[in-house]
Amino acid sequence: GQHVVSGTPGRVFDMIERRVLRTREIKMLILDEADEMLNQGFKEQIYDIYRFLPPNAQIVLISATLPHEVLELTQKFMNDPIKILVKRDELMLEGIKQYFVAVEREEWKFSTLCDIYEMLVVTQSVIFCNTRQKVMWLAEKMTEANFTVSVMHGEMPQKEREAIMTEFRAGVSRVLISTDVWARGLDVPTVSLVINYDIPTSRETYLHRMGRSGRFGRRGVVIHFAKADEIRVLRDIEQFYSTQIDEMPSNIADVVTK
Repeated sequence: GQHVVSGTPGRVFDMIERRVLRTREIKMLILDEADEMLNQGFKEQIYDIYRFLPPNAQIVLISATLPHEVLELTQKFMNDPIKILVKRDELMLEGIKQYFVAVEREEWKFSTLCDIYEMLVVTQSVIFCNTRQKVMWLAEKMTEANFTVSVMHGEMPQKEREAIMTEFRAGVSRVLISTDVWARGLDVPTVSLVINYDIPTSRETYLHRMGRSGRFGRRGVVIHFAKADEIRVLRDIEQFYSTQIDEMPSNIADVVTK
């Protein structure tokens, strides 16, 4: 049997129910993105999984934030847990250049986007929007402009999302347009540019989106589209993470290739 198990509660519980995963020998269970799992209503499934584990199994919870629900989980499942906290500035990923483009009106964002793609040579890129409707609208506009585009959002079934990710990794499309469902935990080596078509709704989301570019020591570029009232949000993020977000220079292609 398996000694170490890592995964989402839904998948782990499904494998236990189908007897693909035998729990008798499990020594360690790792639940990644614990805060996000609880947000998505996996609490009962986590409890169900715990009932199947041997009493001496070690539970590891990995979480970007520590809301009350996560702390409650640690109290229920762990004996004398050790808490390892990472400083905010250590979460910051090295080698990522950040810029913002001041956009006066929402409807001007698309032409700005097209201008950026004309200026930069990009292998693959990810564009984040805050809503499914915006994702679908932008995908249609970019397809009309002859971009090869993949689309992903939270209302898609897991299997469909996995199929889209497999295609994107294989290079079937050069642009992935997504809501924040893709902002956590996935890595595609060829992604060198992330564009926040919409400014992230939280500091944590900002961090996860940024992490899609330039992971594991690779260089990456993140460009934020900011309307006048959103510049202060970027300044707040800048201060919180001790980082620098400059206005995008006109010679962006020269800056990026350095």
